[in-house]
Amino acid sequence: MQTERVTFLTSPDQKAKLDAYAALHGHSVGHVLREATINYIATPVSERAEDEAALALILPEVEAAVADMKAAITAMRADIERTCAVVDAVLAGEKR
Repeated sequence: MQTERVTFLTSPDQKAKLDAYAALHGHSVGHVLREATINYIATPVSERAEDEAALALILPEVEAAVADMKAAITAMRADIERTCAVVDAVLAGEKR
């Protein structure tokens, strides 16, 4: 098989992510890029546009859900701290 070299520039952060992804999946960076290119070319432009439109629609919902989860976690942490304080007070009273 005859091959040709393709070179592209990327940020150090993106290169590190690419290296990590390839290593995690047991492939070379070249293999990952070849597969990504094949998949990208094989996916019709209209399908990619549909995917991007769907993501644009769902992203605000995901962001709102994450904000709700963060608020719930913050409330749970406050409840746990109050509960621990009550337990500590009861235990301290019993030790007297």
